[in-house]
Order: sequence, then structure tokens, then C-alpha cells
Amino acid sequence: MTAAAPIHLAGERLMLDPAGALVWPAQRMLIVSDLHLEKSTSLAARGCLLPPFDTRETLDLLASFIRRYGPKTIVALGDSFHDPRGSNRLSEPDRARLAAMAGACRFVWVLGNHDNTPPVDLPGKATEAFELGKLTFRHQAQPGRVTGEISGHFHPKATVAVRGTSISRACFVADGYRLMLPALGAFTGGLDIGDVAIAELFPRGGRAFLLGRERVYAFPFAASRPSTRQKATLPL
Repeated sequence: MTAAAPIHLAGERLMLDPAGALVWPAQRMLIVSDLHLEKSTSLAARGCLLPPFDTRETLDLLASFIRRYGPKTIVALGDSFHDPRGSNRLSEPDRARLAAMAGACRFVWVLGNHDNTPPVDLPGKATEAFELGKLTFRHQAQPGRVTGEISGHFHPKATVAVRGTSISRACFVADGYRLMLPALGAFTGGLDIGDVAIAELFPRGGRAFLLGRERVYAFPFAASRPSTRQKATLPL
């Protein structure tokens, strides 16, 4: 049985779903990040052919969250589409399915670096950032001291040693001031939390929550020294 893990941010109790979504029970809100819908068709236009099923698979996952939590509001934290014209390339069945999801509740499209314009002919509100109470939802974390920030963009992942081997998985990252979500898109890669792009946002260290089949697996990580930080390897 799947069990979401509680976490507190800016005085609010949130839940980390082991499949990668965030839930704010008090607001009946579902938060997801970096769906990168229509990535396969975007890459195909540049001669890189991938199985054209990423949008369907990602929508299946989104639908499972909706069934599980029955949200009144869904916030998508940017890069919902892999490029600004991605919503134009949706197949009719996928468009109808996504429109039904977005039309059944309040839907907020936070704009990202891949999709910096609102999606075409889909319900919902598009915005650079979304604020509710003490929480701020944006695509990319702002550097410096923040409180109650929830973001995506970096596709965080972490590697841990287990029984003589190592496991690398997508993860949530938190330090009590900000929370970073993993990417949900079927064809998305990941950036290690030791990379300078992520490490600089968590100068005091924090906790990573690896995604698992039925639960998340939490472990602390220390602030890394500049000389030990990795260089970015993921084109975001």
C-alpha cells in the first residue's frame, strides 16, 4: 500500500507521494513538476526518435494522483510541456484527457523555461509564480534566503549506498525553508543533489527523499564544500 510521507514547511503540513507528487491536504491541492509533455515529438523534429508514448504515460501518472487525492486545485510547476508549442502537438485523445483534468478543478500552470507561454486551448490560469498563504510556488528556486518556497526545474536525484551497491533515484529535496520536487515526465533525466546548481540552494544541507514503490526513503545530506561540488551534466 502506498504511503505518503509528511513534511512541514512554513508551518504547513504537506505530503510527499512516493511517485513524485506533493499534496497539501488542508487546501486539497496537488502539486506536480516538470511533466515535459510531448518531449518525444519535440526531439523527433530534431531527428532524435523516441517511442511516442511519453505524454500518455505521464498523463496516466497524473490521473492516478487525481484519483488518489481528489484535489480541488492542481499546480503544475513549469515545464509542463517540453517546448512552447508542445500543447499544439497533443493528440486529440491526449488533449481531451488533459483538458478534462484541468477543467475538473482549479488548475494553475506555472510557466517554466521550456514552456514560457501559456498552453493553447487548455483550461486553467497561467502565471510566473503562485502564492497561497505562506507558500510560494515557482518553477525555478530563487537563490538566497527564502521561506516556504516550492519549486521544480532541476529534476533532483540522489544516490545512496545499500548493501554493497548503490541506488540512484529521483527525489524531493528540503531544508525547512524550501522544497524541490522531482520531475514527473516519462523521459526526464535527473541532476544529482551534489551538483553545484542544487547544492548552492541548500547551503546548510538538508534531507533528500528518494522515490520508492510504496514509500519515500529519507536521508540527511550535509552542506558540500565548493571544491567537492559536481558540475552540471543535465541540460535543463
